[in-house]
Amino acid sequence: MNVFWFIPTHGDSRYLGTSEGARPVSHDYMKQVAVAADTLGYDGVLLPTGRSCEDAWVAAASLIDATRRLKFLVAVRPGLTAPTLSARMAATFDRLSNGRLLINVVTGGDPVEQESDGVFGTHAERYEISDEFLKIWRDVLAKTHTGGATDFDGKHLKVKGAKALYPPLQTPYPPLYFGGSSDEAIDLAAEQVDVYLTWGEPPAAVAEKIARVRARAARAGRTLRFGIRLHVIVRETNEAAWQAADELISRLDDETIAKAQANFARMDSEGQRRMAALHGGRRDQLEVSPNLWAGVGLVRGGAGTALVGDGATVAARMKEYADLGIDTFILSGYPHLEESYRFAELVFPLLPRNQRQGLPGFNLTGPFGEIVGNTEVPKSAPVRVAAS
Repeated sequence: MNVFWFIPTHGDSRYLGTSEGARPVSHDYMKQVAVAADTLGYDGVLLPTGRSCEDAWVAAASLIDATRRLKFLVAVRPGLTAPTLSARMAATFDRLSNGRLLINVVTGGDPVEQESDGVFGTHAERYEISDEFLKIWRDVLAKTHTGGATDFDGKHLKVKGAKALYPPLQTPYPPLYFGGSSDEAIDLAAEQVDVYLTWGEPPAAVAEKIARVRARAARAGRTLRFGIRLHVIVRETNEAAWQAADELISRLDDETIAKAQANFARMDSEGQRRMAALHGGRRDQLEVSPNLWAGVGLVRGGAGTALVGDGATVAARMKEYADLGIDTFILSGYPHLEESYRFAELVFPLLPRNQRQGLPGFNLTGPFGEIVGNTEVPKSAPVRVAAS
C-alpha cells in the first residue's frame, strides 16, 4: 500500500461546522503537518484545490525544503491555466523537489465556482477541454526529453510550436492522478491518466466502479492503478473511535447541514451526487457500510466518508479495499496533525506496505519513550495483529 496524508489548506478543526477548536491556515501549521507526514513515513500528501483553499501550488512549493522524501499531489485545473504554462510549472516543481511531484487532474464539478473563475460550458464541454488540455500537457513534457515542439488544433484548445525547455526529472512526466464517476470522466481516465481515484464509497460500489474503469482502459490498450480518498478516525478502541466520530459533529446544527447540502445539490458532479446519496443529509444513517461513516459529508464537499475504529479494524477495512485493486490510500483526519500521528502509530504496523526507512540523519535506535524514573528504559510495545 501507498499511504498519503493531507495538507488542510482550507482550514482545520476539532469540530465540523463551527469555529470552536478551529486552526488558521498558517504556513507554520501546514509545515507542521507536512513534516509530521514526512517523518512518520507517509508516502505523500494531497493538497486540495478550489476557491475555498489556499493555492495548492504556492503552498506545496513552500514545503519542499521543509521535507525530504514526501511527495506532493498537486492539482492542475484544465480551463483555468494554459496547458503549456501548467507543463512548465510541473517541470520546475519536479526539478526543484528532486522528482517529488504528482499531478491531480481536477476538471471541477461546481458550475457556480467554475463560472466565477471564468470557466463556462456544460459538464461534457469541461471534459472535452480536459481531454485536449492533457494531450497538450503530456506531449509538451514528453518532448522535453527528446526535443521537438507540440502542435495541436482541437475544438477548444490550440497551440503551435509549444515547448518546455527544462525537462521534469520523472519521465516522461510526473504521474497523473484523476477521479470522476461520470461516463465522460471514466473515458478520460481510461485514455490518459495513470492512477484512477475514487471517493470512499462502500466496497461493493468501489468494486463496480473499478470494473468499469478497467474494462474501458482495456479497450484503449491501457492498464491503470487505483486509489481511494478517505478520512480516518482511529483510536485505541472501537468505542473510543465512534465516540470521536460523534464528537466531530457534536457542534453541528441542522441549519448548517441544510446550507451545505443545498450547495452540493447545485453541483453537476456525479461523484458528489453519489457522496450525498450515502446519507441524504440525515444524522441517523451515517454508518453506510461496516466502519464506513458518512458524517464528514454532512458539511464537507468531496470526500465525505471516514473509516472509524481501532487500528486493527481500520487496517482490516483498508485491506478489503486493497483486495479490490486499490493500492493508494489518500487519508486525512481531524485535527490533521494529531490524527496523522494516531494513524501512523496504530495502523501503519498492521498494513502490507514497504515501510520507509528512517530519514537521513534520523536513523536512531532506542530507547523510545520517556525514560522511567530517570534510569529505566520503557518496556517494548506489544506487537498488534490486524483483524481478519
